[in-house]
Amino acid sequence: MRRFAALYRELDASTATREKQAALQRYFAEAPAEDAAWAVYFLAGGKPRQTVPTRALREQALAATRLPEWLFEESYQTVGDLAETVSLLLPPASAPVERGLAEWLTQHLLPLRGLAPEALAERLREQWDAAPDDQRFVYFKLITGGFRVGVSKLQVTQALAAVAGVAPQRVAQRLMGYTHIGAQPTAADYAALVAAESPTEQNQQTSGQPYPFFLAHPFNEALERFDELLGPPADWQVEWKWDGIRAQLVKRAGQVWLWSRGEELVTERFPELAALGDALPDGTVLDGEIVVWRDGKPQPFADLQKRIARKTLGLKILRELPVALLAYDLLEQHGQDLREQPLHARRAALDALVQDLNHPLLIASPLLTGATWAELSTLREEARTRGTEGFMLKQRSSAYGVGRTKAAGTWWKWKTDPMSVDAVLIYAQRGHGRRASVYSDYTFAVWNAPPGTKGRALVPFAKAYSGLTDAEMAKVDAIIRATTIESFGPVRSVRPTLVFELGFEGIGRSPRHKSGIAVRFPRMLRWREDKPVEEADSLQTLAALLPEGGAAGTDQGFPGDYLHQSQSMESS
Repeated sequence: MRRFAALYRELDASTATREKQAALQRYFAEAPAEDAAWAVYFLAGGKPRQTVPTRALREQALAATRLPEWLFEESYQTVGDLAETVSLLLPPASAPVERGLAEWLTQHLLPLRGLAPEALAERLREQWDAAPDDQRFVYFKLITGGFRVGVSKLQVTQALAAVAGVAPQRVAQRLMGYTHIGAQPTAADYAALVAAESPTEQNQQTSGQPYPFFLAHPFNEALERFDELLGPPADWQVEWKWDGIRAQLVKRAGQVWLWSRGEELVTERFPELAALGDALPDGTVLDGEIVVWRDGKPQPFADLQKRIARKTLGLKILRELPVALLAYDLLEQHGQDLREQPLHARRAALDALVQDLNHPLLIASPLLTGATWAELSTLREEARTRGTEGFMLKQRSSAYGVGRTKAAGTWWKWKTDPMSVDAVLIYAQRGHGRRASVYSDYTFAVWNAPPGTKGRALVPFAKAYSGLTDAEMAKVDAIIRATTIESFGPVRSVRPTLVFELGFEGIGRSPRHKSGIAVRFPRMLRWREDKPVEEADSLQTLAALLPEGGAAGTDQGFPGDYLHQSQSMESS
């Protein structure tokens, strides 16, 4: 694992894309195939199922360091990363052994899963004594996950393509599904990633492999510049931006696969869409959005979340939360790859397929028209009432590219402005990584009643950590330290003095939150230094933003830790 640990340090120490790319290429050119297979898995975003419960890891590390618990916790809060903290605090290895990355994972780390506490403690002590000091940080990262070294999946793809001498698009396609949570990549898997392209690879008639997803760029320009930047609306295919799960439905050789954008195989989660796939002709790949569809319109994403959160899908949930596929692209037909054809031709073929199939769960994403961008902007104002996030703008001449590239043409997402309220910062916690020494993660509250109400108090409703510049965060950090009332472990309670405008994409009722309301993807839009705390918004302001029917008291909230959830199956 020495070579992989050195790569990790090199990637972590550099901010230059060219230097990172050179380091990746050197590693893949030199590393044994079985180790490179796992390196690709982790660097491209893979994360195995948890091998060691976090609590057990902390307890065993505390015992091994022989430090007082308060000192261990203070060290963790200062460093901000559990893997780094433990690697720094453990005594030196007494019997270091050189092992490859694959050997560590397959023979030592993965077998830890499910061990009884006593056996787990013994195995961990043995491994810590054998892990060389310069490799321990990466060893613990393999346990805790979170390989944040500023390397994207695209960069990994480009490095593999350079080493293999094949097109990046082909490597991207080979990587689809590679980082699945249950995967255990082998030397043969890596060899397949970097193999020379063969004629048989063009024939996908029996493979469930999806195509790499083509992603959109945000478009936030002023309406007055649309004609200058985009040209006339007639050059663009305009659709609603659906708030669901981006997916590809693949039908080949009589079998059906449903893949999310996060490269998860979700066929079993949506049996009705698997049945839809059975009705498709062989050699068909559809790109679209999975949504809960009822009464001829999409339902809130929170309803889809309820299905995702279920371990088993009974008849009741299938009946109450039916899904459909809103298709907006046809990538393969009769086994022929259509991605190089212009979008308008692919769309015509999609419309014909939908019409011929006439299946209630396959709906062609409606196309929108407008003579001018101003006319379309007026229509866009209806987005929230229609259960969408705004518009998708796709060049009619565009091919279907890979990732967020403009080489094949451009897709833009012209989203509606976020909902927003003015909220008060009441709790703060240190961040992670380079923000480990700064209070950068905040909890915000609104008033529970209008001004002048007796017993008026602040009620927490959201957490956010993005939206401020480094300079602003440094100023806020100083204020937090000066206004701390009490500390609860890593969390500080502060005197309410700071007001921020928070933006968010969705809102719903939730009995799991003290405020009774949960918001989706909150972030700080600006620091309201001009606004006193007493003038911050209230729960009544939030309630007024609830979707129609949301004030009735039914649970329209977001299951799980939805305040910060970053969907691996999200839309583009």
